Amino acid sequence: MNDIVRFQPALRRVRLLVLDVDGVLTDGRLYYGAKGETLKVFHVRDGHGIKEVAAAGVAVAIISGRKSAAVARRARELGIKIVVQGSTDKLAALQRIAQGRGLTLEHCACVGDDTPDAPILNACGLGIAVADAHGDALAAADLVTSRAGGRGAVREVCDWLMSARRGRA
Repeated sequence: MNDIVRFQPALRRVRLLVLDVDGVLTDGRLYYGAKGETLKVFHVRDGHGIKEVAAAGVAVAIISGRKSAAVARRARELGIKIVVQGSTDKLAALQRIAQGRGLTLEHCACVGDDTPDAPILNACGLGIAVADAHGDALAAADLVTSRAGGRGAVREVCDWLMSARRGRA
């Protein structure tokens, strides 16, 4: 069980929210159209939460191991300017992004769901796994959402960040 109150200082320090896509912003399933195109389903409430934290001064970034035009489009819709797709080394990508913004990893929160996310969950100031994450991500995380990936988990994280900024647990 999460002790959100214990993580209030870490939540208040966050200046960069880094999100995985498949299994975090989506439910992890891949849909293929008749012409071989990949389709992804995003939760609208996650998008609203992302816009809220961005408006509050938290930069939002995407680091994904896959490449997808749908991800690029969704990022544009949400105003996410930092998008790294096809990353085979998410930790190196996180370090580049943080350094480019003049931040230490302590000021970063990362949300992931699987083994490739474990290094960034371990390295950042606040590692967060979605409720239905693989055991490797769960073991690396400081916090675990009550919602599954693609089903409002990102909105839950955004709500934690906004509550911490308002001084509420």
